[in-house]
Amino acid sequence: MHRNEILHVKNISQYYDISGLGKPRHPLVAIYSFSEIPKIDIQEPIRFTLGLYVVTIKRECNFKSQYGQTSYDYDEGVMGFTAPNQVFKADEDFYFPEQGWCLIFHPDFLLNYELARKIRQYHFFDYAVSEALILSEDEERDIVDLFQKIKQEIDRPIDKFSQDVLIAQLDLLLTYSNRFYNRQFITRKPLNNHLLSRFENLLEAFFSEENRHLEGLPTVSYFASKLNISSKYFSDMLKQLTGLTAQQHIHEKLIEKAKEKLSATNLSVSEIAYELGFEHPQSFSKLFKTKTNVSPLEFRQSFN
Repeated sequence: MHRNEILHVKNISQYYDISGLGKPRHPLVAIYSFSEIPKIDIQEPIRFTLGLYVVTIKRECNFKSQYGQTSYDYDEGVMGFTAPNQVFKADEDFYFPEQGWCLIFHPDFLLNYELARKIRQYHFFDYAVSEALILSEDEERDIVDLFQKIKQEIDRPIDKFSQDVLIAQLDLLLTYSNRFYNRQFITRKPLNNHLLSRFENLLEAFFSEENRHLEGLPTVSYFASKLNISSKYFSDMLKQLTGLTAQQHIHEKLIEKAKEKLSATNLSVSEIAYELGFEHPQSFSKLFKTKTNVSPLEFRQSFN
């Protein structure tokens, strides 16, 4: 491979071959213990993609991760989730955890099942590494038990019920994971409240800074990057804390600022739309009416 080339791992057989795991028992779904992986000697950095969903539970990772101002020790049970076709990088210092499980499955395994649609609603497949799910002892036991049941099913001879059973087990695993992530949002509430406060300050500053409107409308990714968290985690955190997504918060602030300008200035609707970052006044008017049930002009007239 050339230094800048990306290796595309498209299926489980290719993944097993590269990892030195031998031959998988099932072509579309596999599970293994990290203790089974031979030591990999990486001579130079490798970038690669996996055309697979990956769900891991790790122990004894021997590193810490920073989240906001808080350091989390990954010696305890930690879950990670990766959607297909994300880019990974492994360098000379790369190593696998000493303990834990890795579950991989191809998107085709979910075809014709409701889980194929449902899995797209689980945003944690797009969270950053530092936003991993840290499990309590009881939660870890539940998750490990599910991993072991999935392994038992994969190890059995394939019959007409195999896929239905495995899909049901995957569905349950992801439902538990979603449940535990929502618990984590609650237990991290003091930290998340601090992030919410920082977000509100950033939002206010965005609309207060002169000529900022030239950058266009504020985006979720803009504020998430300022807070050093992923966009999906950011929105899910806000939804849990406030009942509104990050995009809804941005719209609320837009409408608040629009109302101030409509009631306290003589600027035209087009000028206000431009100052708020809208490229087209029609888009501003449509959003304003959606949020307030009146047009910008009707709102202004109510003050006369």
